[in-house]
Amino acid sequence: MAFSAPHALRRTTVFATALASAALVVSSLGVAAQGEVTIRSNYSDPVPKQAFQDMMDYCAEQTGLSISINTLQHEDYQNTFSQALQASPEDILAWFAGYRMKFFAEQGLFGSLSDVWAEVGDNYSEAFKTASTGNDGDQYFVPIYNYPWVINYRPSVFEENGWEVPTTLDEFVALSEEIKAAGMVPLAFADKQGWPAMGFFDILNMRMNGYQFHVDLMAGTEKWTDPRVKAVFEEWKSLTPYLQEGALGRDWQEAAQAVLNKDAAMMFIGTFFGEQIPAYAGENATPEEIAAITDDWDFFAFPVAGTEFDAEMAIDAPIDGLVMAAAAANPDGAKAMLACLATGAAQDIFLAASPNNVAAASDADTSAYTPQQQRMAEIIGSAGAIAQFLDRDTRPDFAGPQGMQGFLQNFLDNPDQDLDGYLQGIQDFWDTLPPLS
Repeated sequence: MAFSAPHALRRTTVFATALASAALVVSSLGVAAQGEVTIRSNYSDPVPKQAFQDMMDYCAEQTGLSISINTLQHEDYQNTFSQALQASPEDILAWFAGYRMKFFAEQGLFGSLSDVWAEVGDNYSEAFKTASTGNDGDQYFVPIYNYPWVINYRPSVFEENGWEVPTTLDEFVALSEEIKAAGMVPLAFADKQGWPAMGFFDILNMRMNGYQFHVDLMAGTEKWTDPRVKAVFEEWKSLTPYLQEGALGRDWQEAAQAVLNKDAAMMFIGTFFGEQIPAYAGENATPEEIAAITDDWDFFAFPVAGTEFDAEMAIDAPIDGLVMAAAAANPDGAKAMLACLATGAAQDIFLAASPNNVAAASDADTSAYTPQQQRMAEIIGSAGAIAQFLDRDTRPDFAGPQGMQGFLQNFLDNPDQDLDGYLQGIQDFWDTLPPLS
C-alpha cells in the first residue's frame, strides 16, 4: 500500500479545501443561532481529540458560533453519562447510534433533531436514519462515521514468515499454532478497560449463532443459559492459549503497541487501532515515517466458523456521532452546529486527522480515502448484518461495570470455571434489572 500524500499534508489539504468550499450550504437553522455552544467529548486520545477539535472549529466558523469543548477520559465519560444528562449537561454530546441512543431518548434526556434531519436527511442512507431514530419516530442522533471490528496485523510480519490470512476458524487456529511456534503471541488482547472483550464475544456469537440470535440475546428475548451461548464460551476457552496473557492488566492501546512492535501478530479490535501508529512512530516522527508504518497496517474480517451463518458475515461496525441534550442551554446553536456536522465537508476534516473510520455523510470525499479506509468500506459493505457493539446493543445498566464488563472479566480471569453456573449468574443479573418503561 502507498499513500498519494503524507498523512499530515493530506490533513492540511482537506482542511483548507473544506474551509474554501463554496458548495457547503450554510444551515438555515443557523440564521438565528448565536452565542456559545458547549460540547461534551469522549475523544480523549491524542489523534481523535485533534480530529474532533478540527471538525468543531470548522463548524464554529461556518455558523459564526463560539464553542467550548469539555473532554473526558473515554471510560469515565460513558460511566457518568446518565448522571451528566440529568444534571446541567452540555448542549451537544458525543454518543452512539442504535439502542444506546434510544435508551436515553426514551427517558426524555435527548432533544429531538427531526427538524435538523428534515434539512440534512438527504445526506444519509436509510440505514443511518434508522440507527438515528428513537422509538417515537423522531431522530435524536447525527452520525459522523463508523468503522469495522477486524483482525489487525502487519503484512510485513506475515510475508516474512510465509503466513496466509485465515478465512476459517480452523485456519486461524492452525496459523496461531505456527505463530506460537515462531515465538510470537498470536493475538494481542486487553480488557483492563472492560469493553474490548465485548467485541470478542460479539463476533464469536454472531459467527456461531447468527446476527438475529445475537441481537435477541442483547434485547433479553433469548437467555444467557441457552446452550448456544455456552458453546460460544467453550469456543472462546479453546482459543485462550492464543491470546496475550494478562489481559485484565492491559489497556487496548498497549495491546495495539504489541502488534506494532511485532511482539504479537494480530489483534481483534476496531480500526481505531490505527490511532496508535503515531504514538508508535514517536513524537519526533516525520509524516513520511508515519506513512511508512501505516503502509504496513492491514486487517481482515474475523474468520467464519463453518456454520449456516458463514454467508451472513455479520460484524460490529459501530456508528459514532452526536446528540443534543434535552436540557441544552442553546438548542438553536446546537442544531446549527449539528446541521453543519452532518455535511461531508465537516466529516472530511475529522477523517483527515484520524483516517481510521469511514464517513457517514453521502457527500463525503471518498476519493481522499486511504487504502485502509477503502478496505473498511469494502468490509462494511460486504457484511450481511451489522451490529453496533455489545454495550450499544443492550441496556446500559446491563452492559456496564456491574454487568457484562464484570462478567466477561470474570470469565477471562478463570475460563475453566463452571460455565453453567457462570451463565446462570448472568441471566440472574438480567432478571433483577428494573423494567425500562
